Amino acid sequence: MTTNTTNEKNEKKPTPKAAKGSRDTRDTRSAAKKEAGAAGTAGAAFRRVVDSREERTFLVRAGTAGGGRVRLSGYDLLTGPWYTPMTFFYRNTLDGAELRASLARTLRRYPPLAGRLTRDRDGGLSVLCNDAGVRFTEAVSSEPMREYGPGLRAEPVIGRLLREVSAFRVVGRDTPLLKIRLTQMRGGGSILGVTINHSLADGGNTLAFLESWSREHHGLASAEPSHDRDVMDALGRESADPATVASRAFTGVSRLRLLKTNLEVGLHKLATVATRFEAAELAAMKNAAQRQLTGEGSWVSTNDVLTAHIWQVLGELRARPDEAAEWLGMIVSVQSRLGDALPAGYWGNCVSNSWTTTPAAALRERPLGRVAQDVRACLDANTAEKIRDEIAFLNSYRGAGVSRHVMSVRAPDVFETALSVNNWSQFPLYRIDLGGGKPFWYEFPDLPVPTVHIAPTPAEDGSRDVYLCLAQEHAAVVRDPAWLERLHVHGRTGGGGVPEGK
Repeated sequence: MTTNTTNEKNEKKPTPKAAKGSRDTRDTRSAAKKEAGAAGTAGAAFRRVVDSREERTFLVRAGTAGGGRVRLSGYDLLTGPWYTPMTFFYRNTLDGAELRASLARTLRRYPPLAGRLTRDRDGGLSVLCNDAGVRFTEAVSSEPMREYGPGLRAEPVIGRLLREVSAFRVVGRDTPLLKIRLTQMRGGGSILGVTINHSLADGGNTLAFLESWSREHHGLASAEPSHDRDVMDALGRESADPATVASRAFTGVSRLRLLKTNLEVGLHKLATVATRFEAAELAAMKNAAQRQLTGEGSWVSTNDVLTAHIWQVLGELRARPDEAAEWLGMIVSVQSRLGDALPAGYWGNCVSNSWTTTPAAALRERPLGRVAQDVRACLDANTAEKIRDEIAFLNSYRGAGVSRHVMSVRAPDVFETALSVNNWSQFPLYRIDLGGGKPFWYEFPDLPVPTVHIAPTPAEDGSRDVYLCLAQEHAAVVRDPAWLERLHVHGRTGGGGVPEGK
């Protein structure tokens, strides 16, 4: 993930006696200063959407530092101390003071978020739950709220605003692990940016925290989360089944291979195409696939069929040699497979990957229903035994002090032969009500590898917003009307998607 470190250098530090929700007195109010310091493309892009004429920074604390030390799990360490930004857009204006008050109360249930990362002796990471605080910035923009959606994405500019923390300036430093930025727009409306350190939580658990904050804001009770990573570690058990061992989503690599893979990520240029699949279109697609299947194991979900359809279309678009391997990776839940073995409120990184492969010719030629069955089988292969084996594997690397040498098994060839799918369609993205109603849009950063991101729509009517993060040349082809029609062949008009205008 590309990280903008410019603002980190100028981060306003709280006064030593800053209390819960207290304001840093060094406000930046001068528009002239901001204009003078905005020489550069990032500053210009920032002003197009959120031209901040006034900013105030607060340190929000829970008021208690009784959380001790939380040693992060092997799944937590996979991400490294990078940050994940999410942005929510509200038509009504949110009250910053009330948000800070409810956030402080919510942090009592989430002490790691107000803590700081530290390095363990074996090279792992722990969170010191010392209530050092969450940074909350409130800004005022001279720009009105725009009608964001699949046809007008905010990521090219909002992403730069939120990605202000370098992963190399977190561990062992007084760097907040959660940063909130509230921007008040001219004429009403607010943009809420949430930047959370990925080593603490995956997307699902980040949304669980935001839901808890929303409930706290409205005076509603929430379930207590569990931050005990020892429970996860204790489930590790190496498998004696060679097939299970072969299905591990992660592998250990040498320092040289790790460096080479990371460098290759930075060499590829990607672009994102956003498009919406309406509920009726998805129903027609699923019916078409289901009619091709009979007998036991013939059931497939709507998401199975949508994933299979996108995989097939992109396979046709890339037109690789018939015998070339096409890999599909599914980001899958660990917690759902482990069931009661993990506490219901376990809060941390709980995702793995499952992979399936087929020759390029077979992917293009098989009936949609058959490809959807492959997708379903890929998900079902994420068994409890496979996860327990992975936990043991990750724990062994952490114990040996080489966690940073673990990567996805498909990382070296992800740009040539593989496609990952991250399905957030069941996440409550449009239920995060913080006093101004539900958001009308949410935004996330473009990813550094080819990925299909599936999300719910604001109406939550069964439709899906799909983001295709692809190589630039492939993204350009997908935007062509003929390929959009192919992508939406099951729509009533044949081309129901809206290409993103970048």
